[in-house]
Amino acid sequence: MEVAKSTRYQAIIGRFGEYFICNWLSRSGFEVTLVDHTGIDIVAFNPSTRERLGSTVKSRTRNAGTERDHLNLFLARDREKVTDACKAFACEPWIAVYVETATYADVFLLSLEHYDSVYRGKRATKVYIWSMRLGRLEQYK
Repeated sequence: MEVAKSTRYQAIIGRFGEYFICNWLSRSGFEVTLVDHTGIDIVAFNPSTRERLGSTVKSRTRNAGTERDHLNLFLARDREKVTDACKAFACEPWIAVYVETATYADVFLLSLEHYDSVYRGKRATKVYIWSMRLGRLEQYK
């Protein structure tokens, strides 16, 4: 099934993903705010652990046949923007991914450190990706 998209769809799905992640974090006890800052979209604080995270949010809609296509998370220079913003706000860098299809959605939230150590790979890269292959989805669980 093809998802019909309006001319403003990219902005709408981006905002929806940000609010979805805010809701998820808030329901998990975090104090959360959206920020309009280069590099990050959300700053969240966990009062019980005193942990503060700054997250970039990547939101995508996939049509039938493209559900398992990877996402480009960011370019190397954009990764620096995430880490620089987190330094400015005294928080740890995180990545949130929201991917929806016509019938379901997947949501992932992980630290940039965890992404680097488990999923990034050993080679230097210009584009950081998030795989949606079935094997990877099982690993993410």
